[in-house]
Amino acid sequence: MKKIKVDIDKSYYELEKYSTISDAFALKGLIEKDRVYKYLENPIVGAKVNGETKGLRDVLTSTSQLEPIYVFESLGRRIYRHSICFLLSYAATLVVPERHLVIGHSLGDGFYFSFEDDEYVDSVLVDKIRIAMERLVRDGIDIDYETLSGEEALDILAQRGNEKTRLLLCSKNKSSVDVYKIGSYIQLSYEPIVPNTSILSLWELKKYGEKGMLLRYPVSQNVKEMQKFRDNPLLFKVFEEYKTWGKVLGVRSLGEMNRVTVTGGGREYVKLCEDLHRRKIAAIADRIKEKGAKIVFVAGPSSSGKTTFAKRLSEELRLLGFKPFKISLDDYYNPPSMAPLDKEGKPDLEALEALNVDLIDSNMESLLEGKPVNLPQYDFNTHITTFSPVPVQMGEKTIMVVEGIHALNKRITEGIDQRFIYKVYISALTHINLDDSNRVSTADNRLLRRIVRDYRTRGMSAERTLNMWDSVTRGETEHIYPNQNNADVMFNSALDYEIGVLSTYVIPLLSSVGKDEGKAYTISRRLLSFLDNVYPIPGSYVPSDSLLREFIGESDYEH
Repeated sequence: MKKIKVDIDKSYYELEKYSTISDAFALKGLIEKDRVYKYLENPIVGAKVNGETKGLRDVLTSTSQLEPIYVFESLGRRIYRHSICFLLSYAATLVVPERHLVIGHSLGDGFYFSFEDDEYVDSVLVDKIRIAMERLVRDGIDIDYETLSGEEALDILAQRGNEKTRLLLCSKNKSSVDVYKIGSYIQLSYEPIVPNTSILSLWELKKYGEKGMLLRYPVSQNVKEMQKFRDNPLLFKVFEEYKTWGKVLGVRSLGEMNRVTVTGGGREYVKLCEDLHRRKIAAIADRIKEKGAKIVFVAGPSSSGKTTFAKRLSEELRLLGFKPFKISLDDYYNPPSMAPLDKEGKPDLEALEALNVDLIDSNMESLLEGKPVNLPQYDFNTHITTFSPVPVQMGEKTIMVVEGIHALNKRITEGIDQRFIYKVYISALTHINLDDSNRVSTADNRLLRRIVRDYRTRGMSAERTLNMWDSVTRGETEHIYPNQNNADVMFNSALDYEIGVLSTYVIPLLSSVGKDEGKAYTISRRLLSFLDNVYPIPGSYVPSDSLLREFIGESDYEH
């Protein structure tokens, strides 16, 4: 058998071609053969092989540089979350083989699952599935990694009723496919999962809503125990609305979207998604009028589309007879030298304290008293604040539309009479699934938006955006998400079709990230692997007033 060489932290080993990554780590002494590892031991759950994320049962075919991935690090936590979803799906087939469990959306620190038949789920059934999962963990069942022929995989999926997975596999049209497997149960291999169920001991399964269950996982702030559950009913309501909408259109998964695209229905699909956005924004404007609000606060995480949403909402308010003007909290930034420092000692521009909160308070107070105010304008290149020469002033029909990541922070809103405030939380809440058992990440969707916009508007490389993304999401977790339930309404800015459009812009940018870029390269390869499943949708289908144009360009609202 031909030999290959591996480099593990500058130690070099020779082993047979087609040996597993586990075999390589065993040579280094990082893994003991046949030992059952436990979660709290922080075991190795995967590897970076020449910069790409792989599972421990993946085989090595050429000289490689290996780096272990431990469960407590960010990539390890991703593998763990993916693995417990596999555990739940398999356990459900053991308890209720006649029903088909489908992954839904993320909800706080968990994933929502429901059955394809959309029937009621009681706590007794959830307990039975939980007990089955606990037994699988206790028994330490191997999760095999195999390559099947495309025809064999399609036959297995058809027998099990995995229509969404089967449809996606058909759209890929590959002669062979990699799968993770226990017995006759298979899942397509999109991302690595652990090699044995014994590791998967920390999670919580609970009944949620009338028709589903929530699979919770440990969060990054405390990886060794489960946190107290915090419900998010607004978020769940939005996802359920869009789930219903997906059923109406017949597009709830990527395979179904690919089918619409390839059969010539892409343009109409785009139009219907845009029409839904228009209806939702118009309905929010109606509620603002009903309440008699004088200030609308619009908040959301990075790349949620706050700017375009605020402008489109202003248009709807004009149609109702109001005279809105927009205020961006980004114009209240202090210079970075005045910002608080994050854990890495860098300016934390996601923190509320990075803004001139006193000036915000003063401007809001003056405007509500009917006084004229010259609003600030912050230049992100020079870090200099100037003031508009033309003041704004509140009148009888005037409405302030204030947008920014901190717009729902109580420190901003608490000094204002709540009768005159309407609060909107906006985020790109992707509800399209990859297939029956794998979801399209909401965070990944926003990241793709951000990469495209950063390159187009700032000339920023994809690796630079990828390298700063952890800091952005950490700031969102600390400063934005805790305020989302303060909103009166939650608006989903995701357009179901947008992954197809974004792929045509972002694939070349991600492909340009070199192997020497470390973490950015690892993320870029994962995203490219995901985008390989997506049929492209022409950007020309996207209307000029679309929220998506904020990212891909040629928007009616660009100046």
